[in-house]
Amino acid sequence: MNTEELVEVVLPGKVEPEGLQIRRGAVPAAGPGQVVIRMEATGVSFAEQQMRRGRYYDQPPFPFVPGYDLVGTVLTTGEGVQPDLAGARVAALVKVGGWASHVLVDAADVVPVPEGIGAAEAETLVVNGITAWQMLHRKARVRAGQTVVVYGANGGVGSVLVQLARAAGAHVIGTASPRHHDALREKGVVPVDYRAHDLAAQIRELAPRGGVHAVFDHVGGHGIVDSWRLLAPGGTLVSYGSAATRDAEGSKQWPVLKLLGRVWLWNALPNRRRAYFFNVWAGRALARNRFRSRLRADLTQVFAALRRGEVTAQIAARLPLTEAADALRLAESGTVAGKVVLNP
Repeated sequence: MNTEELVEVVLPGKVEPEGLQIRRGAVPAAGPGQVVIRMEATGVSFAEQQMRRGRYYDQPPFPFVPGYDLVGTVLTTGEGVQPDLAGARVAALVKVGGWASHVLVDAADVVPVPEGIGAAEAETLVVNGITAWQMLHRKARVRAGQTVVVYGANGGVGSVLVQLARAAGAHVIGTASPRHHDALREKGVVPVDYRAHDLAAQIRELAPRGGVHAVFDHVGGHGIVDSWRLLAPGGTLVSYGSAATRDAEGSKQWPVLKLLGRVWLWNALPNRRRAYFFNVWAGRALARNRFRSRLRADLTQVFAALRRGEVTAQIAARLPLTEAADALRLAESGTVAGKVVLNP
């Protein structure tokens, strides 16, 4: 007899972190093709920071359970799922629903976590690792000897991105606040203060004369134009967010549409450079099996890089699920490096 109880965190509307609610209930049952994962680690991503403000461009209507990704053990399997999956430690990218003690997921969407990697370590690399790997290798196709610029080099995605870029043999210029510069230098990154009023000029001084091969920009806003101008011919700009508008009012779609418009225009010009607006979910609706196999392959590569020591799992803090409000506050404070992880 299963005596476990479901505990989940609910985002009821546009609220301060303290407005999050704890809800308890029955553990869900696995339907055909599904598994129930007993969560061991989930985390606070930038997406949740936007969602609580109603600013994430395709969030579901309130109320809902946030939580972009999770790592845990398969508790039960539904009809049509290999029974030996029960007991396996897996990771899943879910967009919402991860902030719960038990999460229902399609079995085809889980990725095995290799032996020897802890749940919290693995959690820091699910959405952040997939995003960093795909931007670096599938979009920008970075090679040894090239120079890349990473904005927010100490952040969740940025910290993984700089390590994967260094492992690929690239030279990395990274922006961050000065207190993170020594840690970046230890990773082989050339740091720049992101608050410098002539940021683009400072980066240009450090970059090769002809420009850089790739810029990874999570800030968006008007600064995206400076990012584009840093590129050498043949270079790639990968925009993957609009952090500049996190606290803005008005339409949540507009900053993204503006970015997409710029990207479309730049790609239409005959300038031998490329721009992408990266969305980890792109292609899922049209080719789900291809999306799943790519995600599985890429996350497997990231976990292998962790085991080789090319990437370290940066855990900023660990808090219990019921203290999600404190975790969100901490993640939003900008004072921590790495990922804030929630445990059951």
